[in-house]
Amino acid sequence: MATPNEFDIIVFGASGYTGRLVAEYLQSQYGDGADGGLTWAMCGRNLEKLKTTRDELGLSPTVPVLEADANDLSSLREIASKCKVVLTTVGPYQQYGSGLLAACAEVGTDYVDLCGEPLWMQRMIKEYEEVAAKSGARIVFSCGFDSVPFDLGVYFLQLHALSQYSEPFSRVRGRVRSMEGSWSGGTLASFRSTVSVVTEDPQLLSSLVDPFALTPGYTGVSQPPGNQPHYDDALQTWTAPFVMAVINTKTVHRSNHLLDRMYGEEFVYDEMFVTGPGEEGEQLANAMAADQSMAEDSTPPGQGPSREERERGMYDILFAGTSDNGRFAKISVHGDMDPGYGSTSKMIAECAVCLAKNPDLAGGGIWTPSAAMGLDLIKRLEDNAGLRFVIE
Repeated sequence: MATPNEFDIIVFGASGYTGRLVAEYLQSQYGDGADGGLTWAMCGRNLEKLKTTRDELGLSPTVPVLEADANDLSSLREIASKCKVVLTTVGPYQQYGSGLLAACAEVGTDYVDLCGEPLWMQRMIKEYEEVAAKSGARIVFSCGFDSVPFDLGVYFLQLHALSQYSEPFSRVRGRVRSMEGSWSGGTLASFRSTVSVVTEDPQLLSSLVDPFALTPGYTGVSQPPGNQPHYDDALQTWTAPFVMAVINTKTVHRSNHLLDRMYGEEFVYDEMFVTGPGEEGEQLANAMAADQSMAEDSTPPGQGPSREERERGMYDILFAGTSDNGRFAKISVHGDMDPGYGSTSKMIAECAVCLAKNPDLAGGGIWTPSAAMGLDLIKRLEDNAGLRFVIE
């Protein structure tokens, strides 16, 4: 990794809605670095807007503001050379992210984002994995609600299985039991951007639905489609398709790939939303499967719920594992704020801090949160970010 210069972390997009939340969290949790602690800076296209954001949030006036543009490669290389980790909230990444990722990969600077765009991630892996491996840059995608709780939830469950049974679970079910909160405008923009790309080039649809799209050179066993209401016999409940499964399942399979098949060569994983047993559960599952609200939601990036709404949010995700010989265990992951904003901003911030404070956790390359940071990240999230990982 390149020798760090001025900062531990630079927040790129700090005047945007989620970027503001990240900056606010870093200030409250780690201060402004003036006391010799974590050093960080705000970065974006407009210095005056950044200064206004800093004042509006009540941040320390000593927090530096830096100027860079997603379309100006020289400015991106400059900020990448000034820090240990670049944290970017500027999406859709397929429109605004390639230059910054390339700069970090080339310079040797660690990078975290909130990407839920598998087609772009697939392309970045192809183009920059070797570059990052050579430079020492640790590139970590999907460091928010997609996909930290899911990726780390499976990892935590499999560690439990290996500890208790000396073998991993060959079948894991990820089940969202409850969730309160709203999609972020950035998530919606990424969703619409991905739909647009596939519409323009239908051949990309096969990659979008392929659970092993992010594991080049490796294809595991057949996986459940997860696109229809389904009665889960193992958990005795109806389930509905979960819209974020399209990215989370790919991330989990990439983790297994990066961890040398720690979950097994015949690992099977899917994600669904729990709707309950009986006729009522079936009706709700069918209604959720027919829901088009995400596709129709026009909330633009940069807007989101109030602080009170964020703090009323939460999520509860179950991970149930079974082995070929009938062993069974469950763990759950809980978050204390709405997933799309409040919890996401804390998760990506802690991912960046984890990398900044642990230069030896992983070598250069393109990683998932669990494969790069594992238990170190779980501890940070439990200590600081309001997540709980519970063996049930």
